[in-house]
Amino acid sequence: MTIYVERRKIVFPGELLAEGKYASGANTYKEGDKIFSAVIGLAEIQNRVISVIAFKGYYVPKVGDIVIGVITDYSPTSWQVDINSPYTAILQVMDALPKPIDPAKEHVRKYFDIGDILLGEVIVFDKTRSPMLTTKGKGYGKLRGGHIVEISPTKVPRLIGRRGSMINMLKKELNCQIIVGQNGRIWFSAKSLEDEELFVKVIRKIDLEAPIPGLTQRVRQLIKEEKAKRRS
Repeated sequence: MTIYVERRKIVFPGELLAEGKYASGANTYKEGDKIFSAVIGLAEIQNRVISVIAFKGYYVPKVGDIVIGVITDYSPTSWQVDINSPYTAILQVMDALPKPIDPAKEHVRKYFDIGDILLGEVIVFDKTRSPMLTTKGKGYGKLRGGHIVEISPTKVPRLIGRRGSMINMLKKELNCQIIVGQNGRIWFSAKSLEDEELFVKVIRKIDLEAPIPGLTQRVRQLIKEEKAKRRS
């Protein structure tokens, strides 16, 4: 059993990462007992799992993912949803509403219309058909008010932080509501325009500097400096 890279080392597609009884994690692939990187990114080693944090990438849905989507079209029994992915998601009436509706008597636009923002969960996806969503339960459904900002989907774990450290710090320091979709979309609502602008600035910093150690402390320092400017 051998690991050929150090944690947080930059690796390239096809680079040999480890050999032996290790598990292949995100953005890697296995040939025999050898694990290779599938993307350009930073090597990550946790227990016996070898993965790579990609520098860039688009969102590929997975069953169980919580996503923030935008309604783009509808039919008598479903809606099409942009989930920031090459794949357009489908939300069927039966997966959105507590009871069926009669399309001849009731229009689906009564519940979700084009441009509406929603929080949902991926319940079906196998790359041979469109991903299917549900908005039933768990606080899912239409998101009202607030704003949307996007981050590279590969940076979402860094935005959340270990055990939620980063996202909880942002909620506390900026006194705002934040919902993070695993598809790289973030819904937020702050009490002032200044806090909204600062939140967007923080997200841009995380997106750019996610691979660099000490990010949480730099973000905290940015917030402190911006708040000091307001008081001066």
